Amino acid sequence: MSEYFYARDARKHYQDLREAQSDMFQAFVNFNAAVFEKESALSRKVKELIAVGVAHTTQCPYCIEAHVKAAQKAGATDQEIAEAIFVAAALRAGGAFAHATISMGVLKKSA
Repeated sequence: MSEYFYARDARKHYQDLREAQSDMFQAFVNFNAAVFEKESALSRKVKELIAVGVAHTTQCPYCIEAHVKAAQKAGATDQEIAEAIFVAAALRAGGAFAHATISMGVLKKSA
């Protein structure tokens, strides 16, 4: 992972977060485990591919690194991971495209 945006050693502060709000911290850990560790309607691979796409949309470098590795471990190919990223990119761009209608409406009203 690149050190350009976030230093790897910033993760050492998870312990500080745990100490500040231990109940909430543990609730998040349990929730995350329930989502990713149990196979249900979605396989682990599909969950990780979704997570890769979402991590790119939320722009979380720690999440990107963790979920790309987890997706690989779950059997995702490089092509599947890349496609998940492009799906997320298309949705993010689609949001801007859809919101363009608001701008066009403002322009029509002020004309």
